[in-house]
Amino acid sequence: MTNSTPRPDGTSWELRPETLLVEHGRPAAQPGAPMNVPVVLASTFRSGPAAPASAPAEGTSAADGMPGPRTYARGDGTDLWSAFEDVVGQLEGGHAVAFSSGMAAIAGVLELLPAGATVLLPQDVYMGTRELLHDGQTRGRWRLETVALDDSESLRRNLDGAEVLWIETPSNPLLEVCDLRALSAAARAADVRVVVDNTFATPLLQQPLSLGADVVVHSATKFMGGHSDLLMGVAVTDNPETHRALRRRRTLSGAVPGALECFLALRGIRTMGVRLTAAQASAHELARRLRDHPAVTRVRYPGLPEDPGHALASRQMRGFGAVLSFELADAASADATCAALTVIAHATSLGGVESTIERRAQYPGSAHVPDGLLRLSVGCEHVEDLWQDLARALEGLDQ
Repeated sequence: MTNSTPRPDGTSWELRPETLLVEHGRPAAQPGAPMNVPVVLASTFRSGPAAPASAPAEGTSAADGMPGPRTYARGDGTDLWSAFEDVVGQLEGGHAVAFSSGMAAIAGVLELLPAGATVLLPQDVYMGTRELLHDGQTRGRWRLETVALDDSESLRRNLDGAEVLWIETPSNPLLEVCDLRALSAAARAADVRVVVDNTFATPLLQQPLSLGADVVVHSATKFMGGHSDLLMGVAVTDNPETHRALRRRRTLSGAVPGALECFLALRGIRTMGVRLTAAQASAHELARRLRDHPAVTRVRYPGLPEDPGHALASRQMRGFGAVLSFELADAASADATCAALTVIAHATSLGGVESTIERRAQYPGSAHVPDGLLRLSVGCEHVEDLWQDLARALEGLDQ
């Protein structure tokens, strides 16, 4: 794959990520061709000449990386799959596999593990990931070990005999930052695969494969889609064998994205650069103002100079993202604040053009999360309207 574009004189230059978002995943640039990949609503495609007896079963040719015409959408998909995967793969520096949801992508990666494998997981991760891993451990599918990523000696001991180290950075919802390059090097020395959930950072701000990770996963529902109107996920790797294995798992499990979802995700990702730039600037400003508010006991955002992850994030990332968390005195204060907001939506999920907020400790498995912590995903509204909404909702909590 290449990120360059040719000039009329035969030379070329490297496209920047914001341009890749717009340029890649397009039909061939020919007169009369559409600018966008058309939506093909079909499950079945007409067959050509009879296939040889050794041909793979229905829908598996493309999943196994074998040439041939499309036959069945579960394995072969449509051009929209390929277009979306092209864009994400270019951004992350690998080969992407689109799934029906972020959780489907996570499950697809975990399905590559042998029975009885040991998975190392930090305490602060997306609750769906934790729940899936705990469920698999209960059924004897794998063994789960909770690790402290900032304790190098303890981690080194845990790496011995493990198969996978699962990482989120920044983490959900505590916004903790860990050293991807150092952790990937330690894991590789122990022959342990590193998987990074890069949903919060997006490939615009962080590229884990370039820092040593083996697989990257995203909930494309979030910043990539960007409009809270679809469910999709994607996994990316720079290892051809792992890429083939992920495609096969998607085909066999049926965890495939729909045509309309692919169309919406591809359309949404075109504007991720401008959306994230605007939302990140507002998040930084809101974090500063919340830090100084008397009702707020702590703000968690790596863009603040006093944040514990600031120095590392400054080296590892190209920005600090559009998600922050802040803490109030207790659960009652946090719930009252959510109920009083009118511009910021009291809702789960994140990464949309609209700002959303929720109290994360309300969910099972979140005992490590402070009761009064609110996770705020900043959208594309005017920052002064967002601040006015927050300030009004926080009135009286410090009295």
